[in-house]
Amino acid sequence: MHTRTAATRRQREVDQGAARLVERLLELAPRGLAAAYLPDSAEFAQTVRGVAGSPTVRIRPEGVNPRYAAIAAMGLSRVPLEVQHDVLGGRTASEVAAMTAARVLGSTDPGAVALAAWAEAELTGSYPGRLLGRLRDLLSGGRPLPTVDTAWMLTAAVAADGLGPARDVLEPAAQRLLAHAGDQGTFPHLLPPQALPRWRAHVGCFADQVYPIQALARAAALTGESSWLAAANTTARMICGRQGREGQWWWHYDVRDGTVVEGFPVYSVHQHAMAPMALLDLLDAGGDDHRAEVARGVHWLDSHPEVVEELVSERWGLVWRKVARRERLKAARAAQAATSSVRAGNRLPGLDRILPPASVDHECRPYELGWLLYAWLDGGDLDD
Repeated sequence: MHTRTAATRRQREVDQGAARLVERLLELAPRGLAAAYLPDSAEFAQTVRGVAGSPTVRIRPEGVNPRYAAIAAMGLSRVPLEVQHDVLGGRTASEVAAMTAARVLGSTDPGAVALAAWAEAELTGSYPGRLLGRLRDLLSGGRPLPTVDTAWMLTAAVAADGLGPARDVLEPAAQRLLAHAGDQGTFPHLLPPQALPRWRAHVGCFADQVYPIQALARAAALTGESSWLAAANTTARMICGRQGREGQWWWHYDVRDGTVVEGFPVYSVHQHAMAPMALLDLLDAGGDDHRAEVARGVHWLDSHPEVVEELVSERWGLVWRKVARRERLKAARAAQAATSSVRAGNRLPGLDRILPPASVDHECRPYELGWLLYAWLDGGDLDD
């Protein structure tokens, strides 16, 4: 599969090395997704894990996750049909998207419903009416909603607009997001955040920032609503201003002032897929150009000064999930969140010495490779 695309060509204008690394990852991704695919049910595993033991190291798919099936289908929709057939046991990405949409109709997971609606609308061209109806009920029901799920609802409504009524999902989802953005554009983990314990309510993770950037940028491009694009720009400037010296996209942020609460783990998917996807969508919508920060983030996959071990596994076609602290039960996050809850800017000193970020997580979840393909490919733009 040839992997020089419109997006990587545009990235070459800023940093050729980063573009070459992305093209290398795009070559690997279909093989990694094939390892996570369960052909009997057309589902995707929760994760693919590297397992040591006799007679050799192997990889093992574990569990199932309909969210990941929708995301993997969206990524695979952008590769040639023969590649889709090879990965999906003769099926196409649109067929897997339709099967996933049918499977989640009775799901209680708002994120799975939103992603399935997005994938069904975008890949099959069908109006996901029943799924959008579920999203309308969730948005009007008054229950707290995760920020990520709400952003996906907004993006799903953008994808469905023009196929059928979607503005009654689009507008309340956008308003729910914007009502809870901090002064620096930082989003909390739950909307409203008061539904979380006090020690956690002021903290939003990286995903809580990038999915709203993407959703608001796409919604602004569709509707012409300039305040939504301005909000996406504000959040993008916040995360780019906090990016690590070696390109790390840090994990948790303080909603009150945008400062980093806890940096680790650094997730590979943030570096090669989620940040590029959101920031390139923002650029396409007429927002700020953050390709330099995208390049720095991608380069971390090779430089990763925290660990000696390589993160890109050519052998398996996978990218190992994260570089994390040597800790148990996310102790550093809990400690930093509790410390900063007293006053913005408070941090525990010496944490890198006590809990060094020196551990590689030998798993790869299929959504990571799905978003990689989706971020960097635009159906039909593959060339030599």
